[in-house]
Amino acid sequence: MAKVSLFRPFTGLRPTPEKALEVAAPPYDVLNSKEARELAKGKEWSFLHISKAEIDLPEGTDVYSSEVYAKASENLTKMINNGILKKEEKPCYYVYRVTMGSHTQTGLVVGASVEDYNSNRIRKHEFTRVAKEDDRVNQIDTCNAQTGPVLLVYKQISEVDAIIKEAVKGKPEYTIPATNDITHTLWVISKDEWINTISESFDKQEAVYIADGHHRSAAASRIAAARKAASSNYTGNEAYNSFLAVAFPVNEMKILDYNRVVKDLNGLSIAEFMAKIEEDFTIEQESTQVHPTKQVEYGMYLDDKWYRLTAKKAISSDPVERLDVSVLSDRLLDRVLGIKDLRKDNRIDFIGGMRGLGELEKRVNSGEMAVAFAMRPTLMEDLIAVADAEKVMPPKSTWFEPKLADGVCSYPL
Repeated sequence: MAKVSLFRPFTGLRPTPEKALEVAAPPYDVLNSKEARELAKGKEWSFLHISKAEIDLPEGTDVYSSEVYAKASENLTKMINNGILKKEEKPCYYVYRVTMGSHTQTGLVVGASVEDYNSNRIRKHEFTRVAKEDDRVNQIDTCNAQTGPVLLVYKQISEVDAIIKEAVKGKPEYTIPATNDITHTLWVISKDEWINTISESFDKQEAVYIADGHHRSAAASRIAAARKAASSNYTGNEAYNSFLAVAFPVNEMKILDYNRVVKDLNGLSIAEFMAKIEEDFTIEQESTQVHPTKQVEYGMYLDDKWYRLTAKKAISSDPVERLDVSVLSDRLLDRVLGIKDLRKDNRIDFIGGMRGLGELEKRVNSGEMAVAFAMRPTLMEDLIAVADAEKVMPPKSTWFEPKLADGVCSYPL
């Protein structure tokens, strides 16, 4: 039985250059059905007809129903039959560059090994939820393709850097301007020499890391296990033994803050709340918004005022317990506000850093929320430390930007 490399080239399914702009769409999990329906209006070939196929069914349709997955498959087949999406003639790697404002990151679209995911060489840092895994399993299985990439990071490799640098000197297959000042650009790597060097270089790596896409990678693992079990002539070279991923060098990744807002003060007056906080944090009132820059430093917006909080006690050396998000949860959200489960407690909400601290002020000033906490972005080295220790981060610890687009390159099984 063949050993599948950590990364391998694949025959990508991607839009023709003249249709790329219409096809490319935001990731399926950043839009609700109503937003997707509006965004796809008048765009027959938007990838949202595959990733959010409920938009082509009556409003109110259960997004997890078999009809939705069947419609996604039907729409995918239609796009292939109409020549909107075409399959690469040979297995290739792809260079994917995404630019947001002054930030640029350039990586590779690859087939990542399910076996290495199962053995934790492709390392995780989050728990998954069965319902969300089931959704991705049904989507992949019904469409017979992986249509949403997993975001991976790797420690820089000079040989790979050199190939990417050469590849981007050529004309890209397409450049896709998008909303929010984000541009996506794709080049094809078809040279056998470059392909072999990339595969061999990654095979020497001890590990790579999932930044975003834990449910997609877990679903790919389940699909591979089911199809292997059903096969009478399994070889290990089957397409389903890898999953669609875009891998970026760790030094180019951008994590934004993932802030918290809470609906009430757990029955406390503002004075009582502040007194309880002061047991574990120093409190300094500030005249402007507080953007934390140091470990265990936080901004707090309460009663039309900004405060800077800094944890007093020593920080644990444990890679999870020492995280800013863990310290805030343990010493304030849980102890003072009684929020014990970030996944299930409906008194807390989370706001990605793209929205800015003005969004925190807005939510509190409206009366919807009582208090907001501005976080320092989690560091990539902290994510790697947690993954290397085979532990998991608290919910909503990382917010990666810019997001990858769906439809730029899919992985047919």
